[in-house]
Amino acid sequence: MFSTWFDVGFLELRRISWDSPASLVEKLIKYEAVHDIRSWADVKNRLDSDRRCYGFFHPRLPGEPLIFVEVALTDAIAASITPLLDETAAPADLTRATTAIFYSISNTQDGLRGVSFGDSLIKRVVETLKEEFPKLRTFATLSPIPGLRSWMAKNAPSELLAALDSPLELPPKSGARQQLMGWAARYLGQELQDGKPLDPVARFHLGNGARIERLNWAGDPSPKGVKQSFGLMVNYLYDLKRLDKHRAMLAQGQIPISGAIEDLYL
Repeated sequence: MFSTWFDVGFLELRRISWDSPASLVEKLIKYEAVHDIRSWADVKNRLDSDRRCYGFFHPRLPGEPLIFVEVALTDAIAASITPLLDETAAPADLTRATTAIFYSISNTQDGLRGVSFGDSLIKRVVETLKEEFPKLRTFATLSPIPGLRSWMAKNAPSELLAALDSPLELPPKSGARQQLMGWAARYLGQELQDGKPLDPVARFHLGNGARIERLNWAGDPSPKGVKQSFGLMVNYLYDLKRLDKHRAMLAQGQIPISGAIEDLYL
């Protein structure tokens, strides 16, 4: 019944901007689930000229987004969340923007947890962005890896886990750092549960037809990022011409990955 009432055909895609009602902007602060919004200056930065935020709304809940996505317009695939959340940084030059980075997707209603809006939201947002910015060629995420540390705690050698006590301090060529990247690549690219990717964020994006593109060292150096994934973040690439191919691969138990991820396997 809920799936019928909240069918995406009934939902309206709306842009949320700094000019939106304050009550709606407050909802973003309340419901943001990936990177906590710290202040009004923080939310203003996320709604700046080089950003876009879109939500799905139901006609009976006009002031309440059911799900929303935050997008940064850049000239390359982002490797770190830090510059995207830097309130002092100047807005990017939109004339040079070739890439849309989806860096936060938040569901807002616990009662609709079993109803999926994400696939349709991303499709609609991609179409909307391409209309506004015809030069956009690349659509990718900068995503957390929430299950990595807990999985490694059960599977990785205790000596490696001890060496990762302060991961951000490891030098580039350290063995522990290289091993961590290998374990992370294996976790994302090989670990399945009931035929689906083990990591919940991977399950969402790969189920939508994305592929695992790149792992980023110190992508999220915040305490939360270090606690979840030793600071690592991952880019999922939405190659619009290969979404169906990637879904078919996943249905056969094969996770779509880039050569860069494959090269990291232990």
